[in-house]
Amino acid sequence: MSVPLLKIGAVLSTMAMVTNWMSQTLPSLVGLNGTTVSRGGTSERIVSALYPSPEEGWQIYSSAQDADGKCICTVVAPAQNMCNRDPRSRQLRQLMEKVQNITQSMELLDLRTNRDLQYVRNTESLMKAVDVKLKTASDNPRSLNPKSLQDLKDKVTQLLPLLPVLEQYKTDARQISRVREEVRNLSLVLMAIQEEMGAYDYEELRHRVLLLETRLHSCMQKLGCGKLTGVSNPITIRASGSRFGSWMTDTMIPSSDNRVWSMDGYFKGRRVLEYRTLNDFMKGQNFVQHLLPHPWAGTGHVVYNGSLYYNKYQSNIIIKYHFRSRSVLVQRSLSGAGYNNTFPYSWGGSSDIDLMADENGLWAVYTTIPNAGNIVISRLEPQSLEVLQTWDTGFPKRSAGESFMICSTLYVTNSHLAGAKIYFAYYTNSSSYEYTDIPFHNQYSHISMMDYNPRERVLYTWNNGHQVLYNVTLFQVIKTAGD
Repeated sequence: MSVPLLKIGAVLSTMAMVTNWMSQTLPSLVGLNGTTVSRGGTSERIVSALYPSPEEGWQIYSSAQDADGKCICTVVAPAQNMCNRDPRSRQLRQLMEKVQNITQSMELLDLRTNRDLQYVRNTESLMKAVDVKLKTASDNPRSLNPKSLQDLKDKVTQLLPLLPVLEQYKTDARQISRVREEVRNLSLVLMAIQEEMGAYDYEELRHRVLLLETRLHSCMQKLGCGKLTGVSNPITIRASGSRFGSWMTDTMIPSSDNRVWSMDGYFKGRRVLEYRTLNDFMKGQNFVQHLLPHPWAGTGHVVYNGSLYYNKYQSNIIIKYHFRSRSVLVQRSLSGAGYNNTFPYSWGGSSDIDLMADENGLWAVYTTIPNAGNIVISRLEPQSLEVLQTWDTGFPKRSAGESFMICSTLYVTNSHLAGAKIYFAYYTNSSSYEYTDIPFHNQYSHISMMDYNPRERVLYTWNNGHQVLYNVTLFQVIKTAGD
């Protein structure tokens, strides 16, 4: 009866080795990133920062090197919590679960076998006594008197509980056979995976990735402002709300705030929904409601450093509302700015005053009567809302579909409908402008909000009841150490 125990112990030892190998290999696989970085002198490059889509969850930074081949900064890095979508990782996790199940079965068998073996050992002396009496009775039948016969019957009765123990042993033996086959199949699968991935030393690769990520962050810090040269295909995050509205995350750099805010409608709205994360926003869960003390007009709102900046309904007053204290910190009139559909974008919707933020701070885009309906840009002081500087772009606001700021440059679309493109750019740094031709796919044919988030380097849009993101490509000149 001790032989099955020896087999069980061996199998348990094997399973422990497999479990240990899996626990070491799987984290290494999940932690693996693909990163490439090299640095040189001054270079002109196009840098693209892709926002992780809900389907893929990949963060990609890429560049095109200059003619001299200098300064490449490239990374293809799946987010840590998204690596579990790797099919091999799923297969390994499934194997881990199977190993755990088999280990539990083996431990149960081991416990049960030890218990039954102890019972058998306790009845060993009884079995020897019965054996002696049976031999005596067989050799000398006349010696078996009624008392001896009754004594023999009693001892046999005491041995009857051994029958279910032996039956359990048979069942356990069959189960051990099945487990042995399961382990054999598991070993074949593990060998196949190990052959596929065994060429890599994952610990070494992880160490190299950490070093490369450090160099990457150093390189990415040099990716400052640039000129917009392209817009990606749209990434639809969610379909919710009415035809008009706005949604946003905090635009302050740096910021670790992952909250998402949604403001449905453009006319007399007061309800702001605050979601804990983008994933919660996608699912429509884990949100709180803010009821603004004053209704808003338009969709040109922006969240900057934990506060909402918006245009008060039927006025040219800008309000700064602090989310955590749920109070208005400051409100100020934007002198001369039109309101109440005096100078809206082409789609209307009381979009007279459009507030936005970029790498260089807080801005207001609007129009005044003295400017004859042309777009005016003002840089605002975030605490007091005082106008710091103003530019007249010369571009008629009613001919614009939407606009947004990137690196102190205002980009204007020529329509809010299908076929729209980024048609005009005004550079506040040089007080100059140019006409551009940057197409983008207006998937749902009616954009009522389009804002750039410098922290994430994406465009947020509200398109006919859909919340959509676009990645942007910026042309940049980067200077590295030693220049």
